[in-house]
Amino acid sequence: MLDRDLAELFGVETKVLKQSVKRNMERFPEDFMFEMSPEEFQNWRSQFVTSNSDKKGLRYAPFCFTEQGVTMLSCVLNSKRAIHVNIQIVRIFTKLRQFIVDHSEIKLEISEIKKQLSNHSKNIEVVFQYLDELLEKKDQPKERVRIGFHFGKDNN
Repeated sequence: MLDRDLAELFGVETKVLKQSVKRNMERFPEDFMFEMSPEEFQNWRSQFVTSNSDKKGLRYAPFCFTEQGVTMLSCVLNSKRAIHVNIQIVRIFTKLRQFIVDHSEIKLEISEIKKQLSNHSKNIEVVFQYLDELLEKKDQPKERVRIGFHFGKDNN
């Protein structure tokens, strides 16, 4: 997010936000915040016709903040709104972590159910194979060996 948008969100002037960042630069490594390069700034600025101060502050290259930078910024600023936003950010991150944990548990449970179903389908397949074999045996009866007294040519 850009410094001017965050300034509006936190209820401070962009100038105050930038001063707070400059006073606390050690809290804002490159992966938290960066300033647009001259080329990026010129390209971004060319998308707007004028550079009046009321036209989104296009005179100076803005600071650009990542999620972590927004969180750190809310810790650095002292306005009541910044404190409120900081509390909201912490609550949202807590909810996101819990969601991820819950989602991971559900994925594990689904995986376990899939394994069980896979085993059940294999077991059912074996049962059907045995039933097929029994049906084949029933269709092809074996000749039974007769026991007892036989009448025939050999028995004279």
